[in-house]
Amino acid sequence: MPWVKEDDCVACGICIEECPAGAISMVEDHARIDMDECIRCGTCHEVCPEGAVRHDGEKSGERIEQNIQWVMDLMEHFETEDEKNGLLNRMKKHFTNEMNIAEQTLGRLESLEP
Repeated sequence: MPWVKEDDCVACGICIEECPAGAISMVEDHARIDMDECIRCGTCHEVCPEGAVRHDGEKSGERIEQNIQWVMDLMEHFETEDEKNGLLNRMKKHFTNEMNIAEQTLGRLESLEP
């Protein structure tokens, strides 16, 4: 999914004009993408002269760190090693389930290809 790297956005408005879904607006002198409206067409990536519209794959490391921090924050609610290990095992199951759902979704998407 696209996102706007605000430091690179010069507020030229080209992405707003070219977005077929009308999902981009100017907020505080930077383009902002409404992901509920975005149709993932890639037009904004293609038309941005500054390369400010980025792909979410660039945020993988950040998202991993957010997940780890989330688990660490949850860990603070537990006192014993057994409780903490129980949480870690539940979190492993949670992320394994998320991975399985993603893999199955990808498989189903592949079957939709013309």
